[in-house]
Amino acid sequence: MEIVDSRYRIQGLDVEDLTRKYGTPLYVYDGSVIARQVQLMRTAFSGLDMRIKYAAKALTNISILKLMRSLGVDLDVVSKQELQLALAAGYKTNELQFTPNCVDFDEIKWAADQHVQVTIDNIPMLDKFGETYGSSKPCCIRFNPHIMAGGHLKISTGHIDSKFGISVLQLSEIMEIVNRHGMRINGLHIHTGSDILDTEVFLKGASILLGIAENFPELDYIDFGSGFKVSYQEGDPATDIVDLGKQLGTVFNDFCDTYGRPLQLWFEPGKFLVSEAGTLLVNANVVKTTPATVFVGVDSGMNHLLRPMMYDSHHEMVNISNLNGHTRVYAVVGYICETDTLGWNVTLNEVTAGDIIAIKNAGAYGFSMASNYNSRLRPAEVLVLDGNSHLIRRRETLDDLLATQVDISEL
Repeated sequence: MEIVDSRYRIQGLDVEDLTRKYGTPLYVYDGSVIARQVQLMRTAFSGLDMRIKYAAKALTNISILKLMRSLGVDLDVVSKQELQLALAAGYKTNELQFTPNCVDFDEIKWAADQHVQVTIDNIPMLDKFGETYGSSKPCCIRFNPHIMAGGHLKISTGHIDSKFGISVLQLSEIMEIVNRHGMRINGLHIHTGSDILDTEVFLKGASILLGIAENFPELDYIDFGSGFKVSYQEGDPATDIVDLGKQLGTVFNDFCDTYGRPLQLWFEPGKFLVSEAGTLLVNANVVKTTPATVFVGVDSGMNHLLRPMMYDSHHEMVNISNLNGHTRVYAVVGYICETDTLGWNVTLNEVTAGDIIAIKNAGAYGFSMASNYNSRLRPAEVLVLDGNSHLIRRRETLDDLLATQVDISEL
């Protein structure tokens, strides 16, 4: 989103016109930003056999998945339903990785029987997988490296108390299971969290995982997860992906030389690919002044964008209806019967009821975490491609809300 001729625009389209056409609240995704981020990753890791496995959970709309496929990006999925969406989007099973957590073994077996690459992250399921398939189907093992990383405890997944991965301290137990069943381990996986700024964190995780890799002679790839930090406001630092590519690439190539053959390098970016592409457009319902605070109440809330309340995340906001007004400090809050603050101490050009507020960096874990709390309806989604807007999810109606409910008429 940029200012052109005193109007906020996305690929030349007037943003306020989009709200008049599709209504609010409205998620809008800029396809050119997604393509830019994909190319940035490829450039940063050029010279390596690197595969991008988009973390579909960040934004699962089937049109976004199809866009990823058109860009040559594979998928990482974490549920049977995400896997089914991926297949519906046209993905082949060899373009998918299934990385579930705490699921029933039937779900893992279903994915494996579809010939999808499966990642196992706990000892009981590893044992069941080996007992079921032996050497007939390969699998990947996700390790927990005991590294505290990321901007918030809730998004750090590699520390010792995390539910994700098998502890590196349990390597001997893993090897006993692998050897007993004659398993073929073709990948190793690590993911320490999100919003990781420091290249050294990735290098530390790589050192641990590559040290473990020496125990597995049949590897095809090493998966370093993701967790790249994106910028949420002007001046906000972000992961230096070029520096990471240079340093991690050197370490990885040196390992492959020692290992005796080249392996693929995998990443699972979600937020990095789609966060900056997404904007949530909301309408200012009311400006409420109290002795302490001036609130802007909007026609959205934590039911559409949970991240501020769940992760204390910051999302830059702009009043696109008033580009030149005096600035004031507001608390931007939702219409949910909870304390659903979308932004505190937000500096905006003066807001009046009816103005459109744009909430930036809302492409990742925005709609995909949306709910019908308070029986509110989920918003529409629009994808902008080549200067044209496309409705990729219609706004919900009351009929959608009632569709799965069963009315016991005699009550």
